[in-house]
Amino acid sequence: MSATPKMITPSPQAQNLCNRFLGWQCRVRQHAMRAGQGRPDAGMMPMLRLGKAGREFGAIITVFNKSPLYALTPELRHIAKSSHDPHQRRERALALLAATYYQKPHEFSDTLTSSFQPNSLMAGTIAHAKNVELAFVAYGQEFTIPCRVLRLGADDFFYQATWWHNYLFNPNLSGEAVILGFEPDWEGAHANPALE
Repeated sequence: MSATPKMITPSPQAQNLCNRFLGWQCRVRQHAMRAGQGRPDAGMMPMLRLGKAGREFGAIITVFNKSPLYALTPELRHIAKSSHDPHQRRERALALLAATYYQKPHEFSDTLTSSFQPNSLMAGTIAHAKNVELAFVAYGQEFTIPCRVLRLGADDFFYQATWWHNYLFNPNLSGEAVILGFEPDWEGAHANPALE
């Protein structure tokens, strides 16, 4: 399955919430690249909840991808293939991502992604869930976002963007990794503090 563009026009409130989240994610991730050497923190690791009861399933590490029009996947792939030294690849990736990569929120898709090991039971459970919610709590801000889960094929744009990004930080990432996409329902999402 691939991540396809949404055809429903969101309400102004939902669009404002989406825009606010994109800006927050850019700030969170730029800080992690500049001050944390790219290590995931709470702003990148939402608690995943399953079902209508919102049963907490565990935290997942998400990737925040640029939209196809602004993608730098070829650059990430080039960095990955330019050296056999994982430390050198990581340093080059950090230099790219810490510079201006996260400075324009409108260049990003709101579909988050996450990678899992092949045959991951966790990935299988998440992929088959009907109601999934991502709950971000970090830096004095909370976002609770219901999502549709997509199991991405290896030829999907977001699969490739996620795989090359994650490979730069995890040289042991399997070429058969399972990558899931999380497509938000902004009409059902909320933030705390709420929009003013």
